[in-house]
Amino acid sequence: MHPALAHIDAWVFDLDNTLYPAACDLFGQIDRRMTAYVMRLTGLDAGAACALQKQLYHEHGTTLSGLMQLHGVDPHAFLADVHDVEMAVLAEDRRLVAAIAALPGRKLVFTNGDAPYAARVLDRLGLGASFEAVHDIHACAYLPKPRAEAYASMVAAFGIDPARALFADDLQRNLAPAKAIGMTTLWVDNGSEPQGPAAPHIDFATADVGDWLHAMTGTPA
Repeated sequence: MHPALAHIDAWVFDLDNTLYPAACDLFGQIDRRMTAYVMRLTGLDAGAACALQKQLYHEHGTTLSGLMQLHGVDPHAFLADVHDVEMAVLAEDRRLVAAIAALPGRKLVFTNGDAPYAARVLDRLGLGASFEAVHDIHACAYLPKPRAEAYASMVAAFGIDPARALFADDLQRNLAPAKAIGMTTLWVDNGSEPQGPAAPHIDFATADVGDWLHAMTGTPA
């Protein structure tokens, strides 16, 4: 284990575009379904619905949070609808499975999606048995990353000491609150965001979680 990670005993991973490459564009399917949902809900045309969806995302952290606050949308119905996507774009990743299995300590998924969707993705990746639990948007009381309350609920739910935990996410803004409470941060720079320098709250960066874990733990690739 790399000396900078020797103290880590809880490994926390985002799901979408973190445990699989952003190039799979699974979230692109979800994004299109969210636009269609907003169209049906509001009667807006596709362009206006897409613009509203993005506005809600930026102002509320997730489209769902904005729709709940402004339109009283049922979160379970919304998530079931937008997560009804084709998983064929994902492939089993045995290297990543082996790398995560080799990590000492606890392993968790922390996502703004929901647990049923996360289970489908993890099973498709071969990671269905790799994690202790999924802390999802329901468990966060619909206060999504990067809201500080989401991180507080996650560490409280599992009794995690942030100073002994690492959090990996593909969005730099989601890593800032993790760093603020003392977590080590890993930015998965694989195309979700425009290329640029890592922010000061980023401890490590990689384009591939499996490659990074193998290199840092010294396990065979």
